[in-house]
Amino acid sequence: MPVNVLIAFDGSPLSERALTYAIETFPDAPITSIYVINPLDSVIDVEAGGLPVAEDWYDNAKERATRIHATATDLAAERDTELVTVTEVGKPARAILKYADDHDVNQIVMGSHGRSGIDRALLGSVAETVTRRARIPVTIIS
Repeated sequence: MPVNVLIAFDGSPLSERALTYAIETFPDAPITSIYVINPLDSVIDVEAGGLPVAEDWYDNAKERATRIHATATDLAAERDTELVTVTEVGKPARAILKYADDHDVNQIVMGSHGRSGIDRALLGSVAETVTRRARIPVTIIS
């Protein structure tokens, strides 16, 4: 069975390492990069004063997703690899698992964490949740 790889890519150094690992380990596999817009982040940004108006959160999140996808696409192109990018909205672990189930993905690769500090403590570990709940192999890069 051909491998269909999903990379959880958030622009962090570990997600960049995960993408490089996937390209090197599965050179002939189709690779999809997923970025998840988490609506909870908008609440945190507005409360912390990072966004002037709550209504702007989605536009800002879409712009961020576009920048992150460009980074992933550029990294893949440097390694002569074509990359499909997708954006989902929701809780990151749930969205990653649902996408994998809905699109015949049979390998997930992701960094051990994309956040640090208080965000990671408050929101928990996406990598841990994906690893525990996935029905397919998950490779965690640290």
